[in-house]
Amino acid sequence: MAQRIAEASLLDHIRKLPHGRATYKQLVKELRLQGGERDALEEALERLAVKGLVVELRSGHYVATAGSREYAAGRLSLHRDGFGFLVPDRAVEGVAGDIFLPPAEAAKGMHGDRALARLTRIAGDGRAEGEIVRILRRAHPTVVGEFLLRKRGNFVRPVDDRIQQWIEIPEGMEIPAPKEAMDRVGAAPAAIGSVEDLDGMMVNVEVLEFPEDGEAGVGRVIEVLGHADDFGVDVEILIRKHHLPHEFPPDALEQARAIGRKIGEQELRGRRDFRGLEIVTIDGETARDFDDAVWVERLANGHFALQVHIADVSHYVKPGTPVDEEALRRGTSVYFPDRAVPMLPVELSTDICSLRPDEDRLVLSALVEIDRQGEVVAQEFVPGVIRSAERMTYTAVFGVLEGDAALRERYARLAGRFETMRELASILNRKRERRGSIDFDVPETNIELDLAGQMIGVRRAERNIAHRIIEEFMLAANEAVASHLEAAGAPTLYRIHERPDPKRVADFEEIATHFGYSLGIGALPVQRFAIGERGRGKGRGASRGRREATLPRQDFSISSRNYQRLIEKIAGKPEERILSYLMLRSLKQARYSNVNQGHFALAAEAYTHFTSPIRRYPDLIVHRILARHLATGEALLEEGVLRELGDDASFTERRAAEAERELIEWKKAKFMEERVGEEFDALIVNTAKFGFFVELTEWFVEGLAPIETLPGDRFLYHENGRKIIGQRTRKTYSIGDRLRVRLDRVDTVDKKLQFAVAEPVRPRRKKN
Repeated sequence: MAQRIAEASLLDHIRKLPHGRATYKQLVKELRLQGGERDALEEALERLAVKGLVVELRSGHYVATAGSREYAAGRLSLHRDGFGFLVPDRAVEGVAGDIFLPPAEAAKGMHGDRALARLTRIAGDGRAEGEIVRILRRAHPTVVGEFLLRKRGNFVRPVDDRIQQWIEIPEGMEIPAPKEAMDRVGAAPAAIGSVEDLDGMMVNVEVLEFPEDGEAGVGRVIEVLGHADDFGVDVEILIRKHHLPHEFPPDALEQARAIGRKIGEQELRGRRDFRGLEIVTIDGETARDFDDAVWVERLANGHFALQVHIADVSHYVKPGTPVDEEALRRGTSVYFPDRAVPMLPVELSTDICSLRPDEDRLVLSALVEIDRQGEVVAQEFVPGVIRSAERMTYTAVFGVLEGDAALRERYARLAGRFETMRELASILNRKRERRGSIDFDVPETNIELDLAGQMIGVRRAERNIAHRIIEEFMLAANEAVASHLEAAGAPTLYRIHERPDPKRVADFEEIATHFGYSLGIGALPVQRFAIGERGRGKGRGASRGRREATLPRQDFSISSRNYQRLIEKIAGKPEERILSYLMLRSLKQARYSNVNQGHFALAAEAYTHFTSPIRRYPDLIVHRILARHLATGEALLEEGVLRELGDDASFTERRAAEAERELIEWKKAKFMEERVGEEFDALIVNTAKFGFFVELTEWFVEGLAPIETLPGDRFLYHENGRKIIGQRTRKTYSIGDRLRVRLDRVDTVDKKLQFAVAEPVRPRRKKN
């Protein structure tokens, strides 16, 4: 046996033992280990313990946490009020949702840490409580926050209010050395002459001692970012709050700059030449990297030939190189309104890998023949070379298709092809509708900036048929690649979307019935399980003896068609916005996995991400897998490696999405801060017992009108109709109502707006 023991096989062995438990001596005997192999066993057990896959109950006694009803590993999600939850990596039998952590337990870690918890209580409805056994991995090697001078010392108060513990800054560690500051932010903090100058400024701190049991941690300032209201500091804060890698290492930059900008003849060998075709890219006006280009032609048999050409990033970024290691660490590009944090250096992302017009570029191409019903009748994947004929925008293509005379004249040679693209996109969309694919029309925010980068507006991003064309073609290419690799038995990364959790579906159904709607699934069946005393503790609410509890069964019957039909019913109705949002919340998040479980929302049997290798690392992996399979028919990566890559990619995707969303909300709050006291036309988009939420007509922002501020009466919330009604006047506020509101307050910390109903000005009575 090799000196390094495989963790997966060792863990599998422990799981198969009675109760998933084993001792070190038992494992040595059963695995017949000798000499150095025993040391390798200890090392493997420690690695599993660090990952939370096993827990050492006492010296030499181990239990596997997967499948256990006593232990769970996961991520800490802490609340500003002190309590928190452990979000388990895997479902725990009998437990519905996350595991509650009382304040004393939550204080043992920081928000985002990975931890191992012991379940101390499971209630009859599946709610569980636990205690922290071990912090497995710290989420915050650095913390960004406000520097505060205090009589008892200097501290940094974290921007993230879920991190309750302040970080103490010992004397002499307040100001970074000039060289360190220049290395990090590009300029020495010239304005910082003394510690007093730091008071109230935003800084980034390296944590030297992590806080425990509510006590402050200890750290040193490594960056001075400026005041929170300074131009551009908001982005810098969020980059550091979410730990987004934003500085390329010198070796990665050196490698990127050394890559040639011209394509040699040798690089073209074995590639199909598409340079004679009028292939185009279609992107937004502000896009700088173009990783997909398309071409469509109607065939003599009435079918369509669709070509989707994707930048061949894998030709330039080889596994294990500095650029590849940094791309893996970043996982994805992150897009803010005024800048991007790219996955690849600009020498690649906006130059040699970008499908710029009138320049030769290497691609990996999906060639798909599609019939009039949208079915794929043939598909082929080849390495190729293209020369984009035009850099098109969504606005320009839409104008051509809508008959804009100037645009149709300018793009006369392409107009007919755009019309064919529209026809094919419509066919593909109808095909997806037939099989039950869900189309949530979730509005996106468009932050408007002037030439100086200052925010001048925030509106709903407009979508048109050109967006739909590219969306349908990319979906078709991704699905084609996934089905090809699956049929070939090539291990790969899938983009999966699992069936929704029964409890979340039940919660949504309860709300939908208040509006007179339903998913049409009937009563949710339940599963029954026994709860005993073991591992539940003896405190408040501890179980006594054995009893039965119920939860919705995991095998209940629901399909994407249930969601699709409901979306059709609510289309154009006042409640469409809130029900669409709540439906989306009832679904699980899509993620990356080496195991194909299909894509629920798309109603696709196999799906992957192939079309954006410039900005998503999973797409780059799929390119490498497809290229290896096309060249040799061999597998590229083992399932275990793919599983870890999928987990990492899912994490970096969520991290980027959270940072982008938070900055948008911050920008909205700062934009509206100068408009306190102004009145706006608005639409009620949701109601609750504490008030109603409005969305402004002019600006794409949302806020709360508290129920106690409603004028002219005492108002109560009526849950059955989800209406707010005045006791005396019977004045009613309902979802879909339009009204005039006044902005009363902006909370820039929580990024929330508070509105009041603007009362009409009553005319003065004339004196007799």
